[in-house]
Amino acid sequence: MVPFHSDYNCWHGFFTDAYDLFCISLVTKLLGRIYYHKEGDSTPGTLPSNVSAAINGVAFCGTLAGQLFFGWLGDKMGRKRVYGMTLLLMVISSVASGLSFGSDSKSVMATLCFFRFWLGFGIGGDYPLSATIMSEYANKKTRGAFIASVFAMPGFGILAGGMIAIMVSAVFKAYYPAPSYETDANLSTVPEADYIWRIILMFGAFPALLTYYWRTKMPETARYTALVAKNAKQAAADMSKVLQVDLESEPEKLQQKKGTEFGLFTTRFLSRHGLHLLGTTSTWFLLDIAFYSQNLFQKDIFSAIGWIPKAKTMNAIEEVYKIAKAQTLIALCSTVPGYWFTVALIDKIGRFKIQLMGFFFMTIFMFALAIPYNHWTLPNNRIGFVIMYSLTFFFANFGPNATTFVVPAEIFPARLRSTCHGISAASGKAGALVGAFGFLYAADAIRVKKSLMILVSLTFWECCSHFWCLNLKENHWKRYLGKLIKKKELKHNLGS
Repeated sequence: MVPFHSDYNCWHGFFTDAYDLFCISLVTKLLGRIYYHKEGDSTPGTLPSNVSAAINGVAFCGTLAGQLFFGWLGDKMGRKRVYGMTLLLMVISSVASGLSFGSDSKSVMATLCFFRFWLGFGIGGDYPLSATIMSEYANKKTRGAFIASVFAMPGFGILAGGMIAIMVSAVFKAYYPAPSYETDANLSTVPEADYIWRIILMFGAFPALLTYYWRTKMPETARYTALVAKNAKQAAADMSKVLQVDLESEPEKLQQKKGTEFGLFTTRFLSRHGLHLLGTTSTWFLLDIAFYSQNLFQKDIFSAIGWIPKAKTMNAIEEVYKIAKAQTLIALCSTVPGYWFTVALIDKIGRFKIQLMGFFFMTIFMFALAIPYNHWTLPNNRIGFVIMYSLTFFFANFGPNATTFVVPAEIFPARLRSTCHGISAASGKAGALVGAFGFLYAADAIRVKKSLMILVSLTFWECCSHFWCLNLKENHWKRYLGKLIKKKELKHNLGS
């Protein structure tokens, strides 16, 4: 049984994380129009490639650092104490991002990047802590579904980001009408448009604030208290409150397990969990290159195929509205359903099969988009492109994007679980950085078609690398490692 406040904390935390990470992609075009407009240019202003990469990628730098730091701190100080720190940092940084200041474009972009780094740092802590908390509260039978339900909330966070952008831009469009850029370049971006991106970014603080009270009331997980803090009496008391039954501690059982402990940087950890850690880090790294490339730059892809009108035919506010509507449609039709298919089926089908299936179909649909790319750019075929593109998101989320989050929370021992999940998640964010910076420059240098071909090759290698990952019900590697350890012990005995 998972207590309500733990569900609420983890769900709202990841809802906020996704909103904050992906809402920036809704406003980058607007930032270009406001701060990089060139008088007399035939097209609206756009962010320079280095500025665009920094704004999109700096939060992932912070997230990577936060996953490593808070993952380690969660094993040292406890899940509950660190959980509150990450939330406060997210609230402060969300508000500060919307208040980015400066006398010119460079200073505004610099302060925005600074605050979004610390926003990402706070978000990074939510990854290992939320997964670990849900894993340690859930029972084995439904554990996969509970952990997957936490990671399903980013779908709603992405959806909420699009809906907020639609509502804000619709209100401003009604009150501040403007001509298209090709009609009047200067009047197409009204001064009030500067408030739009600030409101959208600052809204991320609101759901985080709603979570704070419940995080202060949440008890420490019993597994951490009993197995790491070695306080069986307190663990029994906490679980008694959660389950509303009387439990008695058994400290003698804890004493028996003290000799079996080992640290992260030990040969014993390497022999037992080294391949597991390699598997969780490598699959998450490769996945996030493709996943974040698609998410952050889908507006550019849709513009390239003509699904979103050319920028010069719209005013600044209308462009935000069109981009938000397109991304909301993708989230509603593919991203959200994909996550919840995983929640429903992960404990029935298994992690291993869902992950393999997701990688396989991602490869198939990406291949189908990349090879006949010119075919999809024709006006009559654009809807087909959008459907195929949506299916890549569906199978990313009904597949590896969920399982890469679930598996690290299950296979590592309690005293190292948060640290190892943080390392795995940080590897994923390293992949997201490659996607955020690499896809942008690749799209400029070799165009969208060849960039999609690179993503196809990545998803193919993901299919291969997923075999390193552990399925808890079909534990192939555990049997292999058991044999390996026995052989080493036999050789040691013979040598002595």
